[in-house]
Amino acid sequence: MTHKKIIITALSALYLLGACAQMPAPVTAPAAPAAPAPPAAPAVPTPQADNAGPLLRIDTANSLIVATVRRGGVLARLGHDHVVASHTVTGSVSPSQNRADFTFRLDEMKIDEADLRQIAGLEKQPSADAIEGTRHNMLTKVLDAERYPIVNVHAERVADGQPLQVSITLHGVTRTLAIPVELREENGVITVKGTVNLKQTDFGLTPFSVMAGAMSVQDQMELRFDLRTK
Repeated sequence: MTHKKIIITALSALYLLGACAQMPAPVTAPAAPAAPAPPAAPAVPTPQADNAGPLLRIDTANSLIVATVRRGGVLARLGHDHVVASHTVTGSVSPSQNRADFTFRLDEMKIDEADLRQIAGLEKQPSADAIEGTRHNMLTKVLDAERYPIVNVHAERVADGQPLQVSITLHGVTRTLAIPVELREENGVITVKGTVNLKQTDFGLTPFSVMAGAMSVQDQMELRFDLRTK
């Protein structure tokens, strides 16, 4: 096969997969008889305030969670890295109990916003069609957002200066991690910032791969968060 034909074959594969390298497809269960729709996701538990202090709310307008997913394989140059962000984090923080519970919806996440791509060091901006293809495939083929629309997070601070113990429930799978954070309390407002690397396979997701691994998505993704109370 000539060099030109190899390039045409690779570009055709990219087009069929949504114009750019996507996040991994979930493990598909064997076909089964139709079953009733799964119950709605349970409400996030809300910490109860006590006499030691007030219950604070997440300041949605000034809070952000961003995931950077990077491409891999020998044909990685033909695809794109992606930045996926949530601007709709909601929940509560109980300073007296040293805990927080918050949530965000997958179907409200934004894909490849130009300013966030620059912050992540991604220079090339995908086309509008490529971004829409990424969003569609991410929600329907990867995350199954219709069945699992919500990500739940529970965090506890064991001691000052120690990493937070954070439980993340994504795609029906819960994982608990110790995450170092920068935590500030000023004028009754709490700000928490940090970065953590997560593996997609830890949440039952299979990293995207085609053409015998020549084009793929790396298992590891970087999660950056900046959360504030009001």
